[in-house]
Amino acid sequence: MAAEICPMSMPVISIVCGILLALVGFAGYGYGILNHNASVTALIPAAFGTVFFLLGAVSRARDELRKHLMHLAAGLALVGFLITAGRLISKASELTLSAAVISQAAMSIICLVFLVVAVRSFIAARSA
Repeated sequence: MAAEICPMSMPVISIVCGILLALVGFAGYGYGILNHNASVTALIPAAFGTVFFLLGAVSRARDELRKHLMHLAAGLALVGFLITAGRLISKASELTLSAAVISQAAMSIICLVFLVVAVRSFIAARSA
């Protein structure tokens, strides 16, 4: 019931995280274009963001699917965090401050924040 009152329900948070990830991806790709060094891999955060956005939007439209879609979004956040954080950690000794590193760090942080908020929300819903 508190989720209905709260304007920042999990589907809304999923949509916001999706938009943030899309911005990270498009900004990284745009930066690459400006430096004549664009790579489609810079759009990976945008791809994740699109899925987060869709999961949140469908979850808002179809309340009976909310629980399943938000669990799927949490799984996506876990995968996004593990992939980007793992890549950063494995290359820690040779990292330089580049657009790719900033993009990976931003995606890692956004996914981790979503995952933590989702788990807290799931625990709260289970306790209610």
